[in-house]
Amino acid sequence: MAENAPTTPAAQNVPQAASRVNRPLAGRGQEAHTEGKTTIAEGVVAKVAGIAAREVNGVYALGGGGARALGAIRDAINATDLTQGVKVEVGETQAAADVTIVVEYGAPIQEVADQVRARVAGAINRLVGLEVVEVNVDVNDVHIPGDENNDAESEKRVQ
Repeated sequence: MAENAPTTPAAQNVPQAASRVNRPLAGRGQEAHTEGKTTIAEGVVAKVAGIAAREVNGVYALGGGGARALGAIRDAINATDLTQGVKVEVGETQAAADVTIVVEYGAPIQEVADQVRARVAGAINRLVGLEVVEVNVDVNDVHIPGDENNDAESEKRVQ
């Protein structure tokens, strides 16, 4: 049997203990321990936070006026930016988020902000596995239903 072993210089010079892939597997019924490192980009955390914030009832949009205008253009070409209005800082085990929202008129602003804070922190913790140390919510505007229609009517009067 020893005669069939690989005899190439590369195979002879590589010690088996140093190989990354020739480690023994765990037995049946045991979890295999896999070594390595996972790095999660800030953009991923921001996207998770943005999606979570949009799910809260009473949130009309995310971001300030300029970001929303650019977002409307992105939406028109089907390239929605889910990180719009979200800024995050990501460490090795912790994350912090700043979220700018527009609240629907009639929704209790403080309750909406509290729900955004809780939803964002929960999503980051559950989906990304980071401890959330802070979620700041900046309420930038209140959306009044029909505002878009009023702008269109004023343009018609001017023509």
